[in-house]
Amino acid sequence: MRRLLFACFGVALSFVLPVVSSTPAHAVTININIGTSLNNGRAITCRDGERILRNRGFRDIRRVDCRGRFFVYRARRGASRFEIAVSANNGRVVDLRRLRR
Repeated sequence: MRRLLFACFGVALSFVLPVVSSTPAHAVTININIGTSLNNGRAITCRDGERILRNRGFRDIRRVDCRGRFFVYRARRGASRFEIAVSANNGRVVDLRRLRR
C-alpha cells in the first residue's frame, strides 16, 4: 500500500515539477523618443492638418492661412465654430478659440 502511495506521489510530482520551476526573467525594450508621435516628429502639410482636425471630431474645415509656423483653420464641432491653430512642425493643436455658438 505504501509503495503504491509513493509511486502515485512520484508520478504526480513529475507532472507538477516542470510547471512549478521558475522561468528566466526577460528584459523589455522600451522605445523613448523625444517629441510627438502625431507625425513622428516630421513637419506636416496643410492637408495633413485638416486630416488631424477631422480625426479629432471637427467638420466643415476651412483653411484660413497655411503659411508660416502655424496653420490656421476654421471648423465646426457640435454646434460651435472654432478657429484652430496647428503647429506646422509637428501637428499639435496649439490654439483653439470658439468663434460663436
